[in-house]
Amino acid sequence: MLDSIQYLMKAQQTHRILVVDDEPDVTELLKYKLEQEGYSCEVLNDPLLFVGRARDFNPDLLIFDIMMPELSGLQLCRIVRSDPTMKHIPIIFLTARGETEDRVKGLETGADDYVSKPFNTRELLLRIKNILNRGTVAASSEPQSRIEIGGVIIDSELHQLTVDGQPVVLTATEFRLLKLLMERKGRVQSRDNLLVNVWHYDTDIETRTVDTHVRRVREKLGPYANMIETVRGVGYRAIGI
Repeated sequence: MLDSIQYLMKAQQTHRILVVDDEPDVTELLKYKLEQEGYSCEVLNDPLLFVGRARDFNPDLLIFDIMMPELSGLQLCRIVRSDPTMKHIPIIFLTARGETEDRVKGLETGADDYVSKPFNTRELLLRIKNILNRGTVAASSEPQSRIEIGGVIIDSELHQLTVDGQPVVLTATEFRLLKLLMERKGRVQSRDNLLVNVWHYDTDIETRTVDTHVRRVREKLGPYANMIETVRGVGYRAIGI
């Protein structure tokens, strides 16, 4: 038990966070608070410097303001998600714009979370900790070959889905789609993200492909169809039953 606690403490101390916000007061506050928590933090007030600094710093988490001159946070997020060396890095948007439309745009672009200004520092730190701990657990364990949510079990090694103990036949694409959603339970997956990760398409392919396959998977899940939740205007996520 002690070893596990020490491992997590060490992991937190070595986590690197890069903040990009054109307001020096915000970046100064965040740098101070994050370093107090034991994180290594770098800040940028000029988004044009992001790519070079990110590759040098190799962050574990990115925090972007959305409304910035020259390059917006949405544009930076697209850059990250299209870069093979950075696309896995979780992103939190921090912005004064709290309307639903902006929140949806942020999630569609590939952000993992969204916090509106003025923000509660304690809440932001908890969200950061949750995202980073999620990554630590994933990195410190073997890839899951068997995932279970309620009566739904998907087994990668057997390439098999069972619902309440009964085998259910899926196409290869349906299997990849359900497996991805179950692996990322609770995390919203945009249609574009699903197209890239399941179909390996560019994001300009028709997104109705995703909706059609989700409908088919739901039908095959029977009483657990509601396990795949629609996030209106964004995409889908798997939830606990």
